[in-house]
Amino acid sequence: MVAVGRTLVQARARVRLAMTGSRRFPVFPVAIISAMVLVAIFAAPLAPYSPYETSLPDKLKPPFWVSGGSTEHLLGTDLVGRDVLSRMIYGARVSLLVAAVGVLLAGAVGTAVALVAGYLGGRVDALIMRIVDIMLAFPVIILALILAVVLGPSLANLIYIICIILWVRYARVLRGDVLQYKQREFVTYARVAGTSTLKIMTHHLLPNIANTLMVLLTFEAGAVILLEAGLSFLGVGVPPPTPTWGRMIAEGRDYIVSAWWLVTFPGVAISLVVLSLNLFGDWLRDYIDPKLRQM
Repeated sequence: MVAVGRTLVQARARVRLAMTGSRRFPVFPVAIISAMVLVAIFAAPLAPYSPYETSLPDKLKPPFWVSGGSTEHLLGTDLVGRDVLSRMIYGARVSLLVAAVGVLLAGAVGTAVALVAGYLGGRVDALIMRIVDIMLAFPVIILALILAVVLGPSLANLIYIICIILWVRYARVLRGDVLQYKQREFVTYARVAGTSTLKIMTHHLLPNIANTLMVLLTFEAGAVILLEAGLSFLGVGVPPPTPTWGRMIAEGRDYIVSAWWLVTFPGVAISLVVLSLNLFGDWLRDYIDPKLRQM
């Protein structure tokens, strides 16, 4: 019996250690995200050159540590002599702007729809959820391509496309939380007290689904960056000459062997930022989940 009890204690200790470790503050992901934000804000003073400045004599220069490179262009130059580092810095600004505005707009629309559908229920809920099901049935990239062709390539249209595509994800997840909380006593008491439907949604239900909304915003930010890079790669995202990481990869794909830096650095930047956002979202989900805190 003593051995069994000792084994149980050790098992509980391992579970506690594993759960504590999974909730450690993600220093490296937060550092990557913070660096991206700072680079995007201070792009003008940080970039050594204009992202649009061309110099044909300096085209396809490698990074400074490779034979033939120089410290004048730390990460090399592209097909028309533009500085890769400068274009990556300004590309971070575009990615951050699209991700921030896109997820906020989509989150606002999806949250409003989830509150209406979940609280009112009935035919309203059935109609909204059928629309959500139809939109979720379409592959994201195909729907984005169709909308991009219809609306035309521009930064504003790209943000609209992201909002149109992503609001359904927020609505689907948050509606479940609304259905759960509207059965609670505090909502019943508010209804009995004569509180209006709008006030119940905004003052009683919205604060309770805010934690889930925060986690969704973090996860979807990474998805938005990938979507923007994919559309820019296909030529229907932000139009040139505005630098974006996806367009930089598209411009250098034919030179991946002879000028590897044209696709490597933007690809690494996209991977690091998206991975950091996902890891931070995992930590945030575990940190704010009351069930995990109780365990």
